[in-house]
Amino acid sequence: MRAKDPGRVLIFDTTLRDGEQSPGASLNLEEKLVIAQQLARLNVDIIEAGFPFASKGDFAAVQRIADVVGAENGPIICGLSRAAKGDIEACAQAIAPAARQRIHTFIATSDIHLQHKLRKTRREVLEIVPEMVAHAASFCSDVEFSCEDAARSDPEFLYEVIEAAITAGATTINIPDTVGYTTPEEFSQLIAGIDAHVPNMDQAVISVHGHNDLGLVVANFLAAMRAGARQLECTINGIGERAGNAALEELVMAMHVRRQLFNPFLGRPADSEEPLTAINTEEIYRTSRLVSNLTGMLVQPNKAVVGANAFAHESGIHQDGVLKNRTTYEIMDARTIGLKHNRISLGKLSGRNAFRSRLEELGYNLTPEDLAQAFRRFKELADRKRDITDLDLQTIVSDQAQQVDATYKLKLVQVSCGTNLRPTATVTLEDSQGGLATTAAIGTGPVDAVCRAIDELVKVPNELVEFSIQAVTEGIDALGVVTIRVRQGGLLCSGYSADTDVVVASAQAFVAAINRLLALGRNPSIHPQHTEVATETEIEAAAQPDKAMASSP
Repeated sequence: MRAKDPGRVLIFDTTLRDGEQSPGASLNLEEKLVIAQQLARLNVDIIEAGFPFASKGDFAAVQRIADVVGAENGPIICGLSRAAKGDIEACAQAIAPAARQRIHTFIATSDIHLQHKLRKTRREVLEIVPEMVAHAASFCSDVEFSCEDAARSDPEFLYEVIEAAITAGATTINIPDTVGYTTPEEFSQLIAGIDAHVPNMDQAVISVHGHNDLGLVVANFLAAMRAGARQLECTINGIGERAGNAALEELVMAMHVRRQLFNPFLGRPADSEEPLTAINTEEIYRTSRLVSNLTGMLVQPNKAVVGANAFAHESGIHQDGVLKNRTTYEIMDARTIGLKHNRISLGKLSGRNAFRSRLEELGYNLTPEDLAQAFRRFKELADRKRDITDLDLQTIVSDQAQQVDATYKLKLVQVSCGTNLRPTATVTLEDSQGGLATTAAIGTGPVDAVCRAIDELVKVPNELVEFSIQAVTEGIDALGVVTIRVRQGGLLCSGYSADTDVVVASAQAFVAAINRLLALGRNPSIHPQHTEVATETEIEAAAQPDKAMASSP
C-alpha cells in the first residue's frame, strides 16, 4: 500500500503504549495481554504494544504480546523506540516472536524541541535520522518513522527529514500533532504538502498521530485522511497523555456512517458500501468496556459512540421520533458497535458448561483456574440478582482480570448509617499469611468509614484522589461498578470492583488499589509507567547518537 493509492485506512492502535501513559491507567502484563487479545478480535491492523527500552516490565509485555497475539494472520505487533541504537535493538528483540513485526522510531523535528529539549541543530538531526532508520531496517523490513512535534515543525525541514527516512528504509511516515496544537485545515495542508513535495513519498504510507488538547483531534485526523493519510494512530476511548489521543471508536464510526462522503478520497464510487477500515465494529463496545474497566478510566456518559447516553433519548419529541423511526434521531444502529441488551437464560441453577459456553460466545477463553473463580463469582451474583445480562458477565471477567497478587483480602465489611446516626464501619482483612485483623471506624458516610477502617488496618500512606460509581445494567439490583484511585508519592493506582452492594464494591475497590500500591512497591517493573527510563549514561553506552531524553510522539 502507498500513500497515494486507493484502498482502506489502516488503524494503528496505541492504547497499550500512549494510552497507558494516562495518569492512573496502570496495567500489569496480564491485563495488557487481555486488551491485546481483544484488539485482535476488534481487528486493528497494528498494535503498538509498548516502549520496550523504557523498562523491563514494558519489554516483557511487548514480548509476551508478540508471542501470544502476533500470529501469522494476526495484527502487526509494533514497539516504540527513540532514534537510538539501544532503543532500536531492545525493540527488535521484544517484537521478535511476532509473525509480522514493526519498529517505530522517532525524533523531534520542531525548532522548539530541537532548541530546548534535544539541543541539536537541524543538520545533526538530518544525520541521525537515516542512520537510525537504517539500523531499524536491518532488524525489520517494516519500519515506521515519526517526526515528533511535526505540526509545529518547518514544513521545508520536514520534507528533508522524511525524504531521508524513506531513503534509509522507512515504510511508514508518521506526522504527529504531539501537543494537540493544529486545526483541521492546517493539518490537511501539512499532509497535502508532504504528499506533494517529498519526492519518494509514494514509497511509504502517511500516518497521523495526535492529541486532543483543543478537542480537535478526530476532526484533524479525518481532514488528514482526506488529504492523503492512510494510517490513523488512535486509542480506545481516546485515552492518553493530557487530554488524550484520537478515539478509535469515533474515527471508525465516522468513516462508517459517512463513508459516502469519504469514499471518493480513497478512489471509490461514492455509493460504495465497502468499509473504509478492517475494524469489526461489533467489537467496539466490548473493547471500550474492557479498557475502561482495566485502566480504571471511566467513560463519560455523553461520550460519542460508547457513552452511556450515546443511544439514550430523554426529550419527548426525540422519543416520539425514535419510536416512529429510529433514523429520525439516530445515525447509528447500536447493534453496529455490539451494544446488545439481550438477556440470557443463565441463573443460579445454570451449570459450569453453560456458563463457559456463554463466555466463549462473548469472546472470553479462560483458563480452568480463572473459569472456576469466575463461575464462583457468577453463582454468588445469581443468588442475589435474578436476571443476569451479558454486561454482568463481562464485568465479572473484567473485575477478575484486574486483580494483582493480593497482600490483603476483604473478609467482612459491615456498616451502620442513617438519619441521626454516625456512619460506622467494621472491616476484617486477611493478609497473605492468613492472619485476620478487624477494626471499626467512623466517617462522614459509609464509604468514608470503610476506607478509614481499611487505612487503619493496612497502614499504607495514601491519598484517595478519585471515587466513582456506575451502574452496569438497569434495575434496582444492578451491579454497581466502583473505581477508586489512590496516590502515594509519585504512584497513582486504580482499584476496581463490582457488586450489587456499592459499599462492598467500594471496600473491595479500595483494597484492590492498596494491593496495587504494595505490588508496585515490591516490583516496579509490573507497570512500566512507574519505572525509570534508561539513564543518559546507559544510552551513551549503547552507542546512542542522541543523548537528550525524548518524550513519545
